[in-house]
Amino acid sequence: MVHVVVMEGDQTGQELLEQALRVFNADVLGIPLEITRFDLSLENRRRTRNGCVYDAAAAMRQWRYGLKAATITPPEKDDVGSPNAILRNEISGTVIVRTGRRLPGIAPPVGVYAPISVVRMAVDDAYGAKEWRESVDGDEIAYRTDRISRKVCRGVAEYAFQLARRLHAKVFGGPKFTVSPVYEGLFKEELDAAAGRYPDVTYEPQLIDATYALLLVKAGEALVIPALNRDGDCLSDLVLQMFGSIAGAESILLALDDEWRPRVVMAEAPHGTAPSLFGKNIANPMAMILATASLLAHSEEEDARTASRAIYEATLEAVAEGVKTPDLGGSASTTEFTDEVVRRVRTKLEVWNTLGA
Repeated sequence: MVHVVVMEGDQTGQELLEQALRVFNADVLGIPLEITRFDLSLENRRRTRNGCVYDAAAAMRQWRYGLKAATITPPEKDDVGSPNAILRNEISGTVIVRTGRRLPGIAPPVGVYAPISVVRMAVDDAYGAKEWRESVDGDEIAYRTDRISRKVCRGVAEYAFQLARRLHAKVFGGPKFTVSPVYEGLFKEELDAAAGRYPDVTYEPQLIDATYALLLVKAGEALVIPALNRDGDCLSDLVLQMFGSIAGAESILLALDDEWRPRVVMAEAPHGTAPSLFGKNIANPMAMILATASLLAHSEEEDARTASRAIYEATLEAVAEGVKTPDLGGSASTTEFTDEVVRRVRTKLEVWNTLGA
């Protein structure tokens, strides 16, 4: 039994979640699933003063898996703020993983075709830092108190090498430790130490600026790029667009146990609520559908992992055979694309079951 905490969202985010749940269905996948839903819409977060977010986080700590729709973060400081920040804190999520991958039949803006995974800190660094300004000698000076911890650095480094081993990829890149030997050097120390624990994984450290430049000439290699929070946020958006669409990959938040294995996994789409697409039935549901596959891929149950592969293959095959939403140059609606994925998943699982595979 896979029990998943489903967190409802806003606008197009909620519409795409409902499409993903058509795929993530026990009748389609042929595995026992249980879903507990929480309403994380902006309206309900305001009504409960974020109580619904804390309840969802507690449920994820209990059931391990979460699937979250895109939500609105209001800009006003006295409003409810970001639910993602609360969820990260409440489940002790420290690692975010986003993987850019080639979409069949889609010509990427640059010549990349091997997968690139960005493994970044989910906490610390520039985000959440205290900021202030002071007047000094007629000028205005801005300050910020960034911080990182060795524990978080070690978790990101460890998971990066674990992922690279599974994907037969190279751990590539790193922080600007030459300019910041104390702050960013802490992360570099943990990456070097992890390299010693995983001698079978190729490790090519680079400064962050060189990482950006070399991404354009590393098209044939599968890469895992460990990064600080701010660096990874920028890198992941770049990497996903290098493959043609931010809608072509899922985003995963991980809370790790004492042995650096995923203890809680929350998956979502990396894009926002897309208000301009709301109600038009043209938004691309790929990222949310792939988010469901990523949850099942982390299951300890073989049937769940088989279902995960079926979802990944069915989604990408649909694109390869021309069933594409307008953002990818096609004419399929949101629901039509999902219809095709559901059909293909059912067929794959039935054939695999017939073959005993």
